[in-house]
Amino acid sequence: MSKMWTGPRKSFDVPCTVEIEQTSETLHAHVVLDGDIQIRAGDEVTIHDAPTHVAFGERLVVRRMATVVRGGPLDRLRARIEGYLELTELYEVSFSDGRAS
Repeated sequence: MSKMWTGPRKSFDVPCTVEIEQTSETLHAHVVLDGDIQIRAGDEVTIHDAPTHVAFGERLVVRRMATVVRGGPLDRLRARIEGYLELTELYEVSFSDGRAS
């Protein structure tokens, strides 16, 4: 969005822990920010020098820095509307017995 519409955005850096695991039981990536930082709709989090790959059967835990950019009121509204529209796509799923009519 244009800065004119959203206003100045606040940003700050914070240390974080990145965990990536790829095994036969699980495939996941988690980021935990240090401190009691709440991420709200419209906020952006960028992990600096984040690992993007881990070999099968391995688990990787690293410490990195993250930049959090707080979203303004219009950013939060846009994120909520987009989230609602994405959710409504799930409602359009139909179930059938697999036989053509």
